[in-house]
Amino acid sequence: MRKDIINGFISTMEAQGFDAIVAVSPENFAYLSGFVVPSQPIMRWRHAAYILTAKGAQAILSVDMEESTVASHVSGIKLRSWGEFTDDPMVELAKLLADMGLSNAHIGTELDYLPARDFDRLCVSLPEAKFSGAHDYLARRRQIKTPGELGLMRQLARMADQAINTALTEVSTGSSEMDIAGALTKTVYKCGADNFKLMIVATGERSVFPNVGPSERILQAEDICRVEIFALKDGYHAGVCRTAYVQKPPPHAERIWRNLDECKHIILDMIKPGASSREIYEAFIRHLSKLDLPPIKFIGHGIGLHLHEEPYLGMYSDVELKAGMTLGIEPLVYNTGYGFGMQNKDIVAVTEDGVELLSDITDTEYLIKVK
Repeated sequence: MRKDIINGFISTMEAQGFDAIVAVSPENFAYLSGFVVPSQPIMRWRHAAYILTAKGAQAILSVDMEESTVASHVSGIKLRSWGEFTDDPMVELAKLLADMGLSNAHIGTELDYLPARDFDRLCVSLPEAKFSGAHDYLARRRQIKTPGELGLMRQLARMADQAINTALTEVSTGSSEMDIAGALTKTVYKCGADNFKLMIVATGERSVFPNVGPSERILQAEDICRVEIFALKDGYHAGVCRTAYVQKPPPHAERIWRNLDECKHIILDMIKPGASSREIYEAFIRHLSKLDLPPIKFIGHGIGLHLHEEPYLGMYSDVELKAGMTLGIEPLVYNTGYGFGMQNKDIVAVTEDGVELLSDITDTEYLIKVK
């Protein structure tokens, strides 16, 4: 997987005008390296950098306390550490770039990630180099997944789907949202994830709220339950959301769900190379309008090393879909007007001749029943 990614950059970097790329965000470091530096996503000052030149030379800069962890993931790549309490990481990065013959080079890096103060020190420490933003270039490369990335996304989508499916069989009336969360956590790790993000457990009156975590609320008959989790592995994400009811569905729930399931299949039928992201969204809006309920501003988005990536399938942009993209599609209504919200999120891949549903564990034609 990583070899394909590196070769893709080497073959296109010069055409972008770059002599080298320096990836400094957690997601782009993971993209080029194939692994996550454990503390980088949560301690921003612990800078890690992955350097790749147009000629294929590679090097890594890491904080000293995680040097051995980083070294265990790489071989044949120059690794330099900086002292967390003794060194300036930008000065050490400049030295490493100079050692690689890049003192006068045009270097692309992530100006949307590096703090202004750090970027200023980098420029002062390597004054003859030209630094330019590489965010758009990196984002475009990440949109099209390699076969290895697609395989990993398929695994992650099934992990998330299975975790929700299993968790909902382990709870019943009288269980709490925390019980659902515990079952989710246990199962997603058993399925092979190395982490998870954005667990949503929203039941009853809380199901109308976006992005809420579990509470001590107790499940009651006729509750609607919105449950979502993002399974993670090697820095990649796949998020799945399912909707269930407790004992029996409340009035109007099955009618609304039927429309959302129909929306899902309308979207799936339209996804293919060359399809318009806006036209897919407009088709969703037309069908959802039969319920006379408020629509969300997008119905899908790219996903991979970040929870939300380009392209968005919504009203504010129009992107031509390409084979190799992975998307989260999520027909949903938060405010049904009946005291509950509903959501059905899947992960799909755009194939050469259409679409592949990656989160294929659960049959979502009908609402899931919790006893």
